[in-house]
Amino acid sequence: MPESKGRAKPAYTPPRTAQANATKPNPRWFVPVMLGLMLIGLVWVVTYYISGTKEYPLPQIGRWNLGAGFAFMMAGFLMTTRWR
Repeated sequence: MPESKGRAKPAYTPPRTAQANATKPNPRWFVPVMLGLMLIGLVWVVTYYISGTKEYPLPQIGRWNLGAGFAFMMAGFLMTTRWR
């Protein structure tokens, strides 16, 4: 009985290293902006609560001052997810 020819297997090549996906460090302005947004939001909300009926910092928007303050804080917290 004749023997079958074996298939030629290619030589093993190791997988490529993912240098294209290497994480780059954040720019120098990233951390100060992140912390600044969180502090601005905190000061905004505290100022609104302390002012009571005077409705500082922006009297035109009324209770939306809380939303503005929390928006600043959330922007800062969302930046923490990209911090390296």
